[in-house]
Amino acid sequence: MEKVLICQSCSMPIEKDDIIGTNADGSKNSDYCVYCFKDGAFTDNISSLEEYIDYSLQFAEQAGMTKEEMKEHCEKVLPTLKRWKQT
Repeated sequence: MEKVLICQSCSMPIEKDDIIGTNADGSKNSDYCVYCFKDGAFTDNISSLEEYIDYSLQFAEQAGMTKEEMKEHCEKVLPTLKRWKQT
């Protein structure tokens, strides 16, 4: 079975090639989904993990979660992803 990619910004599974993010030259960037990373840049103007978690709550229903569940998920998963990982 092929490994499903996970967006390293929002943690969404990337299950189809057409939602893989793109670099400035148009090539695919498999670290990110196209909703987070397009044409070589992040699609949002968010710089902190806390701000991104608050932003993510609007997608809770779409993800099949309550806002509380979404916040808990984000607080647990997002800090482990490339974009938000503390060095």
